Amino acid sequence: MENLKSTLFKFKGYYFSRLGLKLDLVENLEDFEIRDDDVFIVTYPKSGTIWFQQILSLIYSEEHRKRTGNRSTVDQVPFMEYNFRKKNIVKRPSPRLFVTHLPYYLFPSGMQNNKAKVGNGLWLLKDNCSFFIISFPFITLTLNPKDVLLIGSLWFDHIKGWYEHKSLFNIQFMIYEEMKKNFRGSIVKVCKYLGKELIDEDMDAVVTQAMFENMKSDPRANYDSIMEIVGIPTNGHFLRKGTIGDWKNHMTVEQNERFDKIFQREMKDFPLKFIWDMNEE
Repeated sequence: MENLKSTLFKFKGYYFSRLGLKLDLVENLEDFEIRDDDVFIVTYPKSGTIWFQQILSLIYSEEHRKRTGNRSTVDQVPFMEYNFRKKNIVKRPSPRLFVTHLPYYLFPSGMQNNKAKVGNGLWLLKDNCSFFIISFPFITLTLNPKDVLLIGSLWFDHIKGWYEHKSLFNIQFMIYEEMKKNFRGSIVKVCKYLGKELIDEDMDAVVTQAMFENMKSDPRANYDSIMEIVGIPTNGHFLRKGTIGDWKNHMTVEQNERFDKIFQREMKDFPLKFIWDMNEE
């Protein structure tokens, strides 16, 4: 636990990873200048972040779709609060594309009631928890704020915070499980929100290249090279399975029952429907 604490930075109740953190930017988020055509993807850690980066990169970049360029997704859609490449991502030409794990209350106030777009990617908490159970075996699913020392803090706070304050932002919620069930239709919906029109050939390229297995073998998209840069062993690949329902392979019956009780307590009045399994309607 102490080793984990040393890797985290707490700022206004939120836990950041110290690895690659742009501390000066985080401490001065209020001064971050928003452009009308900025696009932000907001996710909770390990909730389809790289997938959404790849989708956005493919929609906006013809070179990426046609495979004529070698820029990685982390360069085309870089993190707002982390700088793995040590580049100035703020002074890029428009439209600027960003990805972030920030909670709503840390977002620059200039974002509120602005034309800039926020795509909020939601992923099923059980599958998200299964990752943390694998990576951090000491987690017992008490989900007590005093016990949780993880990047992103509590999933419940992140999701409810963004949803309850959605009227302050030009925001589109993208639910991971719904996208897995109807991927092409979801991409069409995202393009409409972004005001991007793609011909059928380009849409085919987006759908094909954003499929999980294709991403996993694509060095531009899979983050393996980034992990090498920062010195984190990937044990094969940074991307895991990209499936719905994998929690069944990692959570015990007791953990699942405890999870269901906590989820009911925390999300009983939440209006969005969550899909626990691909066979659900």
